[in-house]
Amino acid sequence: MLTSLLMTLVVSTVVTQAAVFATTIYLHRAATHRALTLHPAVEFAFRFVIWLTTGIVPREWVAVHRKHHAFTDSEDDPHSPLVLGFWSVQLGNVFHYVKSARDPKNVAKFARDMPPDRWDRALFDRKRVGLLLGIAALCVFLGVGWGLLAALIHTVMYVFVLSPSINGLCHHAGYKNFDNSATNIRTLALITGGEGLHNNHHRYPRSPKYSLRASEFDPAWIVIQTMARLGLAKPYKTLERSEPTPAPAPHSISRPDDPSTASPKSQPPPENPPKYRPTAPNG
Repeated sequence: MLTSLLMTLVVSTVVTQAAVFATTIYLHRAATHRALTLHPAVEFAFRFVIWLTTGIVPREWVAVHRKHHAFTDSEDDPHSPLVLGFWSVQLGNVFHYVKSARDPKNVAKFARDMPPDRWDRALFDRKRVGLLLGIAALCVFLGVGWGLLAALIHTVMYVFVLSPSINGLCHHAGYKNFDNSATNIRTLALITGGEGLHNNHHRYPRSPKYSLRASEFDPAWIVIQTMARLGLAKPYKTLERSEPTPAPAPHSISRPDDPSTASPKSQPPPENPPKYRPTAPNG
């Protein structure tokens, strides 16, 4: 029994990290912000992993996240802990996400560059089918009881721990390199594929690399570099060379069609961005 339990924990961790890396590399950096382009085979593989492990429809996720950047921590932000309350987002992030993702106006406005293709219509829009096949695969590999336990652990970690910690905790606690409402938490970055370096990302949303300080580590950037060397990915300009998102004027919100926030096709960045202003780290 102990061996089966350990195997279940290992498998659930692998599944969760596969979902995390597919989320940060494909959904977040490639699809949402166009921070890199992926070889079609690699993109399909990431889409398949997302389908099996999360049931997320990519264009819905992209629309919600682009809206978050367009209206960060304002009343129109789908999941702002500063507006909705920290615990509302930290514990109920999935409900805020579903509410925004199911709004066809959001998808039409913020993900208009991602119309459904034949694979979406055949597979990836059928979110429940993907989840059921993923759970069935775990049950075949581990046995029904252990497979269901692995699926439960993965669901809790991905849906109720890791994802909400980016949207909640990384707008509530941590340290800042830049003057925006997001924060960095280095320990969280280690288990979220670099997503915990959220303050850096909000300053440079089109950078495929989230780490800046020597003490910051972005695990997904190592994967992206490896894929680039193999000719499987083409990253955009990194943090050190990218254009920062302009800070909105006081008491104003960014326009959803502002290319520096919502649009995936912003103007080419200048070569010399402003220097960052570090504060004492506490995360």
